[in-house]
Amino acid sequence: MSTRNKVALEPAFILHHYPYRDSSLLLEVFARGYGRLGLVARGARSARARWRGQLQNFRPLLLSWSLRGELGTLTGLESPAATDMPAGRRLLSAYYLNELIMRLLARHDPHPEIFDAYAEAIRNIDVAEEPALRIFEKRLLHALGYGLLLDHEADSGLPIENDAWYEYLPERGPVRRAQAREQGIFLRGSSLTALQRERLADPACCREVKRLMRVALALYLGSRPLKTREVLRQLATIPDKGRDAGSRTEMN
Repeated sequence: MSTRNKVALEPAFILHHYPYRDSSLLLEVFARGYGRLGLVARGARSARARWRGQLQNFRPLLLSWSLRGELGTLTGLESPAATDMPAGRRLLSAYYLNELIMRLLARHDPHPEIFDAYAEAIRNIDVAEEPALRIFEKRLLHALGYGLLLDHEADSGLPIENDAWYEYLPERGPVRRAQAREQGIFLRGSSLTALQRERLADPACCREVKRLMRVALALYLGSRPLKTREVLRQLATIPDKGRDAGSRTEMN
């Protein structure tokens, strides 16, 4: 609930935090009814911090704050349930979701549907990493008004056929082709249907959908690369010994 510039117990996640002044933290928060905002957690880095150990990424929280101008002050925190942090490569994938939100959502622009999609992705990322990422990307684009055409052909308007090949043309949609080629974004109709229905169990389908989502997101992310992809690219050059097996898979 909200009274003027005071908000009490709003569902939220912490996307990132930075040291702020002597002993405080500056939190980048994603709140269900308020969107992205910056909050100062005063004294959060001191030995007797009020919320010590609770200001963690990927944990569902209920936050209270007061807001003046662009930056607010954290006044309360409750953690409804303990949750396990993603580990290994999955932790980087979770940070990838955070980076997408910070790059594509303006501050103070509520998107409850994106918040719910994010919460679901964080819950599912340890169980089915690739489907969780792709489904979130699809829902994110749709909520921002950039939804993908997935159920019919862009030129003819005919329904997608699972056994056919399609070239996905950015800003237009899928166009049927006789066969796949090396250049362009080619997917089987079954992969488009799987993304539409959010049923991405097949690894080959996930690989095709990943290529599509990368190009679709690039239209709106601009030329600056995502930091999480850069980290994964660096990990890919490290010898396998001692590394998490998941970090050897294809980058997000």
